[in-house]
Amino acid sequence: MDHTSIAPLPNTIGPIPLYGFLIMTGVMVALWMGLREGKKLGIKSNDILDGLLIILPLAIIGARLWYVIFEWHQFKDYLPSILGFQEGGGFDGFSGLAIHGGFFVAIIAAFIYTKKRKVEIYKAFDLIAPGFFIGQAFGRWGNFFNREAYGGVIGGIRANGDTSILDSQRAFLSDTLRLPDFITNNMYIGGNYHHPTFLYESVWNVVGLAILLVLRRTKFVRSGDLLAFYLIWYSVGRFMIESMRTDSLYLWGTGLRTAQVVSILMILGGIILIIFNHIIIKRKHYYKIIEENSVQS
Repeated sequence: MDHTSIAPLPNTIGPIPLYGFLIMTGVMVALWMGLREGKKLGIKSNDILDGLLIILPLAIIGARLWYVIFEWHQFKDYLPSILGFQEGGGFDGFSGLAIHGGFFVAIIAAFIYTKKRKVEIYKAFDLIAPGFFIGQAFGRWGNFFNREAYGGVIGGIRANGDTSILDSQRAFLSDTLRLPDFITNNMYIGGNYHHPTFLYESVWNVVGLAILLVLRRTKFVRSGDLLAFYLIWYSVGRFMIESMRTDSLYLWGTGLRTAQVVSILMILGGIILIIFNHIIIKRKHYYKIIEENSVQS
């Protein structure tokens, strides 16, 4: 096979960047699911819609600032680049977002917003948790089309034009993982085939979402547990997958990957939240909240 003839997939639909399109698609899916579940939890649709319009832009800003903080050397010489402006003219948008920054800002904004609207914060967290899974599952496909957030060279040995090595790398994707050609071809980057870590994380999030949707209909889950599950499940996957990536953010000069450090903290946070919900406060069971609201409606 002539590997050098492989061309990357386009990352736009006309003038529309596929990354942004997929992010907004994920937002719409999460909103649809949130509105349906929000009725069962007794949260008004207007509160959900208003919350999204306020929190989503703030989360995007948070994701950008997180990236800027840990990649400061890229921006320190020309500060307008933080806002996407190129030195010498032009605008390339926010080419650099980090989910952890968006997550933390979204949680803080949700806490303040629910206080203002008198919505129980734990109900809001339970509603938000599936949305994080959905957003990440869709967003990683945006990374795929942008050819970013990919892993190291398959097999760990660079081909340097060796066709037999390239064939072996490709066989892992097409034969072992049984990926379709459009994914396999787009993982041919810089003369080698790379691990599709975007796909690993997207699948991990879809599985997490499926488990969460089952868990919230069981009788042992308490209000707030869904956020705890997200913290643990997402972070375990992210910790493992992050070690394979080639574009990690690092804690300044330490050699520690920022996402892995944060993942450990989020796992601990999820465990503490479960202990808090089940032992210290013993919050109301999720299914009972739904039953109470169905009676009232």
